[in-house]
Amino acid sequence: MSRSLCGRRRWLTLALPLVLAIPSGLFAAPPPPADDHSIAARVTTGTSGTSLSDNRIRWPGWEKISDTLLLRQYNTRIVLLGAILLGIGAGTVGTFMLLRKRSLVGDVVSHASLPGIAIAFLAVELAYPGNGRSLPALLLGALLAGLLGVLCTIGIRRFSRIKEDTALAIVLSVFFGVGIALFTIIQKLPTGQVAGLQQFIYGQTASMTSADVSLIGLASLLVIAVSTALFKEFGLLCFDEEFGRSHGWPTLWLDLALMALVVCIAITGLQSVGLLLVVAMLIIPPAAARFWTDRLGSMTIIAAVLGGLSAWLGGVASALFARFSAGAVIVLAGTVFFLVSLAFGTRRGLLPRMRRQWSNNRRIGRHDLLRAVYEMLEPHLDSAPPDASGDPLGDIPFTRDQVLSRRSWSATRLSRLMDRGTRDGLLTAVTSGWKLTASGAQEARLVARNHRLWETYLILHADIAPNHVDRDADLIEHVLEPDLVSQLLETVSARYPQMDMPPSPHPLEPGH
Repeated sequence: MSRSLCGRRRWLTLALPLVLAIPSGLFAAPPPPADDHSIAARVTTGTSGTSLSDNRIRWPGWEKISDTLLLRQYNTRIVLLGAILLGIGAGTVGTFMLLRKRSLVGDVVSHASLPGIAIAFLAVELAYPGNGRSLPALLLGALLAGLLGVLCTIGIRRFSRIKEDTALAIVLSVFFGVGIALFTIIQKLPTGQVAGLQQFIYGQTASMTSADVSLIGLASLLVIAVSTALFKEFGLLCFDEEFGRSHGWPTLWLDLALMALVVCIAITGLQSVGLLLVVAMLIIPPAAARFWTDRLGSMTIIAAVLGGLSAWLGGVASALFARFSAGAVIVLAGTVFFLVSLAFGTRRGLLPRMRRQWSNNRRIGRHDLLRAVYEMLEPHLDSAPPDASGDPLGDIPFTRDQVLSRRSWSATRLSRLMDRGTRDGLLTAVTSGWKLTASGAQEARLVARNHRLWETYLILHADIAPNHVDRDADLIEHVLEPDLVSQLLETVSARYPQMDMPPSPHPLEPGH
């Protein structure tokens, strides 16, 4: 294991648990034990006496805002802690699923858990009438059904010719259909009011209890611990599974372990955001993190932070506006982070990419102009190298029409390139036209040399005809690194010894 990988794993081990290390006294339960249900029931400041049919959204007062932000209400602390822990765990494991192009596995797990919930309800109801809504039994059924759905997906993919996306769609639709059918049967039972089970479909974040938070915390800690311990192995699984399998790595068991983590987070999040929205917590934070970095460790940490921030922002908004569903607001908050990352992400964001493309186009235009000027002035240079007084390339004037006659450019583009070259200090206007400055002459020689080095290499080693090599060299010459230029110079030095500027391998004709 490399030193950087060890450092990254050690960083993950220290940083992520610190996010979870919140002072326990902050979440100590107050003396009244009855306030453990919903944010709307907990925080009623300024809304007493309001009719139940009043659907207007009321802006919270400063007292309510300060109570929420300072976590003065016990239930607010419980809900926010549970949601943040779930967001951190979902962002962590979702990173690996995104890179494996299996983001919809979370959707399959959540929908596949529906028949498990229904079967667990029926089994407990038949054994102990009236106790069918036992939360441990329902979560156990959801867990087993989710694992069965994952195993079915892996089995279809490995032992048939069906592609993975088709297998995911088959398992999702079949399990969800079975779940809906079982829910219909439950609804017909005398004690089977299905309203008690709808929280697993739509979620009910505001009704989380301290026991729920403990369960979510254990699941998140388990996900973080396993992800940290198997970070290198999961990275290999994401980027080159075939390589790992060829070297004896247990890729199947690693895949199953990763799927088990997804099932753990998805089932844990059913009660908080519901099976319809838990997949968003697994996908959106990693997708947003992908716009900021290309490193797996950094992406994992960013996804965990964004997942926690989304949960915090959604929980706070739900506490301030009692009519907002916390699960939906959490997903919308994550969507806001995704849109910001899409626009401003430093690695893959739209605006930075447009800026890099604009800068690259400017650099290509400058190189094309300087090479055109050099090739036009080269026949007028003496064969002797320039003396110490200056580069003779900068003493030869030229006109705009001369450059235009050697390139199939429009007059507008040439004027724009020359004006930009003047502002960059590469060209200077004189009475008879234009001249290269000292820095312009130096860069023109460098650009022309790199172009000809690459042309010569393509002719010698790629068997490209001299009359076609100019266009091929144009595609790569603008991204040549200094070390690659040195290698090209060594490669062609045998053919052109003691020559700083190789000759053009093709005739330089006007309009070329």
